[in-house]
Amino acid sequence: MTALETILKAQISAQGPMSVAQFMSLCLLHPKHGYYSTRDPFGTGGDFITAPEISQMFGELIGLCLAHVWIDQGQPAKVALVELGPGRGTLMADILRTIRAVPGFAAACDVHLIEASPHLRAAQKNTLTGYIPTWHDSVATLPDDQPIYCAANEFFDALPIRQMIRNGDGWRERMIGLEGDTLSFGLSEVAPLDALAHRLEDTKDGDLVEHCPAASAIMQTLGARIEANGGAALIFDYGDWRSLGDTLQAVRDHEMVDPLHRPGQSDLSAHVDFEALIADLHCHHSRLTPQGIFLERLGITQRAQALAKSLSGPALDQHIAAHKRLTHADEMGTIFKTLALFPEGANPPAGYET
Repeated sequence: MTALETILKAQISAQGPMSVAQFMSLCLLHPKHGYYSTRDPFGTGGDFITAPEISQMFGELIGLCLAHVWIDQGQPAKVALVELGPGRGTLMADILRTIRAVPGFAAACDVHLIEASPHLRAAQKNTLTGYIPTWHDSVATLPDDQPIYCAANEFFDALPIRQMIRNGDGWRERMIGLEGDTLSFGLSEVAPLDALAHRLEDTKDGDLVEHCPAASAIMQTLGARIEANGGAALIFDYGDWRSLGDTLQAVRDHEMVDPLHRPGQSDLSAHVDFEALIADLHCHHSRLTPQGIFLERLGITQRAQALAKSLSGPALDQHIAAHKRLTHADEMGTIFKTLALFPEGANPPAGYET
């Protein structure tokens, strides 16, 4: 039994079953025993590998895309370069290295990182030596008088979700309680939920819909800032246009495990509902695009070929595999999607369509 499991069982015993959202929040961000609070989960030595850890090409192309937005919007003198959930800081480091080749853009950027984990903040500080980022617990404290140039890779999938099961014209929420001394799933009583009223049109009794209130609030704040001051936000994550079915998953040592087993020791995530993500935005957004198509539009194959000229043997094999993993339909190219936010009257960022 993990230390966090003891805490969860005591809380459930005292207060009753908790929602999946409460469970995810505690498992990922408990200050002493949360998954992100106690470890570096990224890379081959961690539990999973994200696109920036697979290849520098991913961050380079995002950097060039943001630089294109900056030029297209008149090269403002001061902007907030923002990343949501920066991990080790690898993506931001690749972006910053790339944009130094664009005259004036790097000098215009103040770096802002949205990161709740002290452990990961320390890793980001080490990766971004030579820069002075400003860390934030939420997007609410980002500058409200500067254009926002934002990247978010596998950020929204880790936000706590509620799982709701259709019952007539109402919903029963999936809860986590105790069966004897074992954590187990159960259901709440039936109740209406205004946020899912529109889903009565396309669901039937027994269907499970995932709902992430935190994601909508973050996107609305970003959208309002971008509409008011300019910039763009590039969102990358796995998921699809509309949530349907149970996508809660736990990963430990690069393998899928039971979400209720050894809480605090596994990464918890869920597929992103992109339709819900862009609901009630106060700015424009692009068409949802598979990651592989986006990267190909920006020239990842040409960049891969250029880098390959100086490689041979195992390094070349690894480079070819990285390109395939980022772009091919049977790897990350299709399940990972991307969309962009941008202000009214502006062109969509390079690689995106309206």
